[in-house]
Amino acid sequence: MAISIITKEDLQEFKIELLEAIKNLLQNNLSEQKLWLRTSEVKKLLNISSGTLQNLRINGTLAYSKIGGTIYYNYKDIEKLLNDFKN
Repeated sequence: MAISIITKEDLQEFKIELLEAIKNLLQNNLSEQKLWLRTSEVKKLLNISSGTLQNLRINGTLAYSKIGGTIYYNYKDIEKLLNDFKN
């Protein structure tokens, strides 16, 4: 059985590689997020009812775009709403 000695430099290199791998995973997850969400997706994401979502639209709290009969919400606007509500 061979014995391996791990040095501080080895640990430092491992740390850098691990942080890079985590950063890449997080960037991939962010890029996979859809830019525009439909009503059902927003209700599920925010855990709210149709009426609550309609109130957010009516009072201008949440911007939306309507194409044909389908309403779309920008994911960035939803993030902003959550951040504003949190503060």
